[in-house]
Amino acid sequence: MLGRLGGVTDSQISRGGPPGPQAPPPDTGPAPRPLDAIDRAILRYLQEDGRASIRSVAEQVHVSRANAYARINRLLEDGVIRGFTARVDHERAGQGASAYITLKIVQNSWRTVREKLLDLPGVAHIALVSGDFDVLMLVHTPDNRSLRELVLTRIQAVPEVLSSRTLIVFEETDRVLTD
Repeated sequence: MLGRLGGVTDSQISRGGPPGPQAPPPDTGPAPRPLDAIDRAILRYLQEDGRASIRSVAEQVHVSRANAYARINRLLEDGVIRGFTARVDHERAGQGASAYITLKIVQNSWRTVREKLLDLPGVAHIALVSGDFDVLMLVHTPDNRSLRELVLTRIQAVPEVLSSRTLIVFEETDRVLTD
C-alpha cells in the first residue's frame, strides 16, 4: 500500500527512522492568476459548449469580444483550460458498460502502474488517491463481458496490482462548473 500523509511511506515507518530530506516539489511554473466571476462564467459556458464562438461567449458573459478572447487565452496559458473535448454518451458510442475500478498496488509503483493502465482499452480516467485503496480508475467497455476481460485478464495481470474492486456504473450525470 502506498504511504499516507505528509510524504512518509509505510516502509519508512516500519524502519522506525524519520524520513530523509524531502525532494522539492516539481516546478510547475507560475501560479495561475485568481479567477473572477467573469472567468468562472466563461468556464461554465465553455463546459456546456466547447465549440462556442468568441462572439457567443462574449455575449453570454456580457463583455466585449476582445475581452472574452483575452480571458480565454489567459485561461489557456495559465493551464486552467487544458483543452476542448466532446462530452460523449458512452452507451450510444458502443461503450455501454462503465465501471470505477479501485486498485491496491505495490508501494512506490504508481508511475509504472499508471503507464501500464494508460495502455489498456477503455480507460477514461486514472487517479492516485488516499484511503483504503491507491488507484481509482474509470473505464468504458462495450459490454460486461469486455469489462470482465479487462479486469480479470488485463488489469490483474499487471504485477504491481495487488488487488482490485469493480463498481459498475448504472447511470452517469455530468456536472457543469458552478460558482
